[in-house]
Amino acid sequence: MTTTHSLPGFYRTLFRIAIPIMLQQLMQTFVNMLDTIMVGHLGAVELASVGLGNQIFFLLNMVLFGIVSGGSIFTAQYWGKKDIKGIHATMGIMFVLAISVALIFSVAAIFAPRFLISLYSKDPAVISTGASYLHVAGFSYVVMAVGFVYQFAFRSTEHVRLPMVATVVSFITNAILNYLLIFGVTVTTPLCTVAFPQLGVVGAGVATIVARSVELVIIVAVSYHKHYEVSAPIVYYCRFTQHDVIKFFKITLPVILNETLWGTGITIQNSLFSRISTDAIAAFNITSTVSQLTWVFFIGVGNAAAIIIGKRIGAGNHDEARRYAHRFAWFMPLMAVFIGSLLLPLSSLLPVFFHVEAHILQMARLMLLFLMCSYPFNAFNMCMIVGVCRSGGDTKFAAIIDLVYLWFVANPLAAIVAFVFHAAPPIAYLCLLAEQVFKALSGLIRLRSGKWLHDVTA
Repeated sequence: MTTTHSLPGFYRTLFRIAIPIMLQQLMQTFVNMLDTIMVGHLGAVELASVGLGNQIFFLLNMVLFGIVSGGSIFTAQYWGKKDIKGIHATMGIMFVLAISVALIFSVAAIFAPRFLISLYSKDPAVISTGASYLHVAGFSYVVMAVGFVYQFAFRSTEHVRLPMVATVVSFITNAILNYLLIFGVTVTTPLCTVAFPQLGVVGAGVATIVARSVELVIIVAVSYHKHYEVSAPIVYYCRFTQHDVIKFFKITLPVILNETLWGTGITIQNSLFSRISTDAIAAFNITSTVSQLTWVFFIGVGNAAAIIIGKRIGAGNHDEARRYAHRFAWFMPLMAVFIGSLLLPLSSLLPVFFHVEAHILQMARLMLLFLMCSYPFNAFNMCMIVGVCRSGGDTKFAAIIDLVYLWFVANPLAAIVAFVFHAAPPIAYLCLLAEQVFKALSGLIRLRSGKWLHDVTA
């Protein structure tokens, strides 16, 4: 048995790619947590407002993830074939789509923020505060879209350290500016004294714009200076053909629709909790924010799985790709048992980070307990959808299982429990997690069938 087939070789390959992705995702999570934690010091209304304002960002993030994740199927397999021209053509299509979508979201956020927030909440205070935040944050969307394409192209070609470093710098920038602009701080130096205005939630939006811009500048400057394979003159990205576009959409359209409709389904969940009460959506936002700290491991491993398996499919090593898929399928749920248990000690620290009423924290603790129990199913589904099915070009099946159980099981069940039976918010949250069990059973059947593997670049 060769080193690449052995378990030590498997783990070396996995963590060489996954750890930088995990660290980058952790920094991105901290960036989002900073807004939530710092704004949370202002009160429940501000916490709910920024949480709902970020739902627009989240939906955009899902559409962009669909575009770049679908494109990564091609870039990973082209990387296995060492076809750099194919990578550039794929990136060109990704740039056009990502920037176009980001412009639409940006215009809506800047010019109609009150309307967007009112889709999620009827609380006048939440609408007003959330609109102020969203109006400013909308200016960061196009910058984020361009950075998304580069970062996922770097990952697919195994250049995973630069995005991590850029995100660390972005995190530090965001942390400093959040502190200065949310609360209004006077900084005295030997040369001068600068009094920063107290902007509240608007300050969080300004900090996000600057941090995203710094991140993009670092990524572009360093990658072109070091002559990364994916970094090319703009004209190279414009050399895609009609055939390239047709082939791209045949595989990625299900991914884009998947992420868009999945993201819409998740925003509906936020709307559901906001309509229960402002306290319920505050607890839901706290739960989501804390869980992201532990979920970064599975995001890193899931994306690493897609790169590793996709590269082997592109290189023609189909048997090895199948072996790796099965290893990931048991490895991620096993790790979820241990990593999910971290949610318990994290839940005890909620009063330290979130200055809200005690009953809100109690709701969040119970939600985190339910989430911990579902983690092995969540992890397996992450592995199957992002790591296995998409790397193998099995995007239609991934979209079906990801959406059917969300739209026809989880969301309706939670709505009935909340608004018909008037159950407590944590019980409604438990209903949302029910989809993970059904999704895992369907994914296991697909994995065992072997029908997920396709060479999309052939």
